[in-house]
Amino acid sequence: MMDLWCVHAKSNRFMLRNSFSDKPIYWSSRNQSMSLEFRVSKAESLPTHCRHRSVLIEAVSKKNPGNSSGSDSNSSSSNSGNNDRLKGNNPPPGSNKSGDPSPQKSQRKPLDWREFRASLYIQEQAEDAESTHNQDRASPVSKSLPLKWAHPISAPENGCLLIATEKLDGVRTFERTVVLLLRSGTKNPQEGPFGVVVNRPLHKKMKHMNPTNIELATTFADCSLYFGGPLDASMFLLRAEGTTGLPGFEEVIPGVYFGSRNSLDEASALVKNGILRPKDFRFFMGYAGWQLDQLIDEIESDYWYVAACSANLIAGLSQNSSSEDLWEEILQLMGGHYSELSRKPKQDI
Repeated sequence: MMDLWCVHAKSNRFMLRNSFSDKPIYWSSRNQSMSLEFRVSKAESLPTHCRHRSVLIEAVSKKNPGNSSGSDSNSSSSNSGNNDRLKGNNPPPGSNKSGDPSPQKSQRKPLDWREFRASLYIQEQAEDAESTHNQDRASPVSKSLPLKWAHPISAPENGCLLIATEKLDGVRTFERTVVLLLRSGTKNPQEGPFGVVVNRPLHKKMKHMNPTNIELATTFADCSLYFGGPLDASMFLLRAEGTTGLPGFEEVIPGVYFGSRNSLDEASALVKNGILRPKDFRFFMGYAGWQLDQLIDEIESDYWYVAACSANLIAGLSQNSSSEDLWEEILQLMGGHYSELSRKPKQDI
C-alpha cells in the first residue's frame, strides 16, 4: 500500500482538459518509495499541421508501514520516523510522539480537483513571472494556493463564474455582474445553461416581500434578497461547508448548493433540525439563462470572461457587498489584463 508523498507538475503552457497515461519510473527498495510519471497531452491545431504539447507530472509515494509485514518489517521499522509523517500515520490532533519535541502541525484538508487545477495555474504563473524577471534563476519557484483565488478557464462548467466585460457597460441588467453558473447545460433546448447574479443585493429581506409561502414567511423571513437575473423564477443558494452531500439539493462548488421553490420544505427542515441556520441561505429573485450556443457566442464575442474561483468568494458574500466589489476582486485575482480592466472606469454608452 503506497501513500502519496509529493506531486510536482511543470509545463510550458497550462492545459485544462487532457488525457492521462502513466508508467512507473523506478522502485527504490532502500527507502520503500516509488516514482510515477504522468504525461498529459493536448492536441494543438496550427495553420499547417497538428502537434501535441505535453506536461510532465511526477508523483512520489512511500510505503505505508502499517500495511507491511514479514520481510518488510525491518525496513518499516527503520523508516518509521519518516513514515509517521505520511498521510494515514499521523497521531490524533494535539498528541505528540515520544522523542519528538516539536509540536504537531495541523493537517491541511486535501485539495479537490478545482483547487488542484488552480494550484497548477498559479504555480505556472509564478514561474513565468520569475523567468521574465530573472532569466538566470535555475531553481523552481514554489507558490502555495492562497485562501482566495480565481483564474480564467477555457469553457463554461458547473460552478464557474461569468464575469461581465466592458462590452456590457451600459446594459443595466448585466453591467459589471458576476454570474454563478449553476449548470453549464447541454445542446437540448430544455437544458440550457443557467445561473444567478451573485453581486446584486436588493437590500431587502424576505419578510418585506410579504411572501405567501409559510416557510418563506417564517423560517426564512430575515433572509436577504438578491437580484438573480431577468428570467422569472426564484432560487436560493445554501452554504453547508464540510458536508458530503445534501439530499434534494445540487452541489455547485464545494460547500455551496442550490435549490428552488420545490425544495423549500427540505431547506426548512435543515434549519428546524439545527443542521443549518437561516443566514446560511441566500435567496434570488429571478435567474439568468441561455441556450448553450447562445452563451458560447456571447463568450466568444467577449461579453463574458469565464473563470473558476475559490468557494469562499461566493459563500462569504455579505448583504452589504456593493455591485462592483466582487467584480473587481475577481478580476484582480485573475491578474494580467483582467486586473487592469478592474481599474477602468465604466464606459458611457
